[in-house]
Amino acid sequence: MAKGMNKSQTLQALAEKLGKTRKEVGEMLDALANLAYAETKKSGEFTLPGLGKLLKKHRAARQGRNPATGETIQIVAKTVVKFRVAKAAKEAIL
Repeated sequence: MAKGMNKSQTLQALAEKLGKTRKEVGEMLDALANLAYAETKKSGEFTLPGLGKLLKKHRAARQGRNPATGETIQIVAKTVVKFRVAKAAKEAIL
């Protein structure tokens, strides 16, 4: 399976496409990521139009199994972050 673009390659491609410097593009991407983290933490979701949505979800406590011993264990409740892909992104890729 082919590897995707790394951060450096992404910055270079965006800089060329937008006519900006790599530093400007890097600052913009960092600001977008920080905004997404803060908004998801505060309100529980952050939408990137045309791409998808970050969602903060609560998982209830549940019973699980230790795969090595088969012993039943209690898994504690926790909050996780999920990413739901937008319909437009699915259609563009598939």
